[in-house]
Formats: sequence, structure tokens, C-alpha cells
Amino acid sequence: MHIALTGGSGKLGRTAVRVLRDAGHDVTSFDVTGIRGPGFLQVDLKDYGQVVDALAGVHEGTRQTGYDAIVHLGAIPAPGIRSDVATFENNILSTYHVFQAARTLGIRNIVYASSETVLGLPFDEDPPYLPIDEEYPGRPESTYSLVKHLEETMARQFTRWDPELKIIALRFSNVMDPEDYAAFPGYDADTKNRRWNAWGYIDARDGSQAILKALESQAHGFDVFIIAAADTVSNRPNAELATAEFADVPVARDLGEHDTMLSIDKARRLLGYDPQHSWRDHV
Repeated sequence: MHIALTGGSGKLGRTAVRVLRDAGHDVTSFDVTGIRGPGFLQVDLKDYGQVVDALAGVHEGTRQTGYDAIVHLGAIPAPGIRSDVATFENNILSTYHVFQAARTLGIRNIVYASSETVLGLPFDEDPPYLPIDEEYPGRPESTYSLVKHLEETMARQFTRWDPELKIIALRFSNVMDPEDYAAFPGYDADTKNRRWNAWGYIDARDGSQAILKALESQAHGFDVFIIAAADTVSNRPNAELATAEFADVPVARDLGEHDTMLSIDKARRLLGYDPQHSWRDHV
């Protein structure tokens, strides 16, 4: 596929570009920053005209081959980096422009980054049950998360308008590179460490695998998947963590010793997602 990937200079984006290219796809990174040259195009996603031209293949006044698919990762990537208003305006406009331009140009394969925050992070209010899955309604607790929730609603309506359109939202857990894993043993000092996202994480390489699987899916319409590593960030057993921090939360099934409490069962079943990387292999 000829793939447009927004946010290719970001933490997940850098790895995703490499993984998709290694899988044989032609990837162009759209971002406001990056290394100029083949495979990179400077695009401000808040400007709809730039997005349409870029996705139509209009570069330097000439028309290149259009795109078969879009991976939309470009965004202010977390709460607290910019003001709430700046986060809202940047992220909601960017996503609307990507979705609308794709619809206008007939690009019907979109995979984009939603977020674990839609699940109710930082869980000041307990989740309804453990392990946490996609089955309960979104519970945004920040402006950043509110935008992710609205983007999922928007994607659902875009696919209702066009039944041939596929939009897959991937609710990524906290993205990590191998060099981040040196800090993980320190999380065991207190069960409250990383309670805010139920001790979840995702290796950028496995996050990129999920993107590839979602792109290759033959589904139509909208769907959403939690994407996390197969294990938690902690060496403490799950029973101890859950009892200490979520004592009143019902446990729907066996949590395993260190199995992720952000359920990836749906992604395994419907996408064939199979995480290969654990922090335990690096520390």
C-alpha cells in the first residue's frame, strides 16, 4: 500500500514508519517537523487545504500517486503539554481534516490513534470491572481524553455516512521504547505507582504491529481496540495490585500473575494482534 502517516516524527510514529516500510509498504510521513527528503512532507494538519493537497498527492505543484490508506498519529500526544484550548483545537481539527479529506478523496482505509485515557484514566473513579476492556462507554476525564472520545464518535458517524469506509481506532496504552525500560523496576516500590493506567504500557514495536494488522484488516465500518503489551509494568502479582488499589472493583475473570489488566482479547481475536515485546526481556 501507499500509506500516508501523520505524526511520523513522534515516538510511535518513528517506529511505525520503519515497521510499515519493512513490511513492504510505501510510507510518506506527514508532520510539521522532520528530516526533509524522500518520504517526508511538511504538513500542518490544522490547515484543511494542506491536508487535502497532501493526501491527493499534490506536492510541489505536481500530482503524485494518491494514497491507499492513512495512519493518523499526528496530535498533541498527552494531557498537560499545551493548554486545554490548544489541545482541543489542534487535535479535533487535525482529525476532522484527515477524516474529511479521506472521504473527499475516496481513501477508505484509516487507522488512527485513540487513547487508553478514554477508559477513564487516571481512574480517580474506579473502572467498572477488571480486566478493563472496550465494552463500557467512554469516560473522558481530561480535555485530551474528551477529544479522543469525540474523535471516536466522529469516526463512527463518518463510517455510517459511507458504509465502504473503514476507520479503526487503536486505544494505545503508554508508548515505550526499549531505553525506557530501565525505569520499570522502580514501579514496584508502591502499588500506587502506575495505578493511573492499571499498570499498562505498549512497546512501540508492538503498537506498530497493531497498526499494520489494522491496515490489513478487511473489515468495514468503525471499530475500536485496546492496544497494550501482554504484561503489566510491575513485578508485583496482579492479585496484590488489584487488592491494594481496586479493592471494590469486580474481577470478571482470572487476572493471571502479570497479564495486562488492559484487555487485548478483542485485538487478538479480530486483528490477529500478538505482542512480541516485554520490558522483562530488557531489564
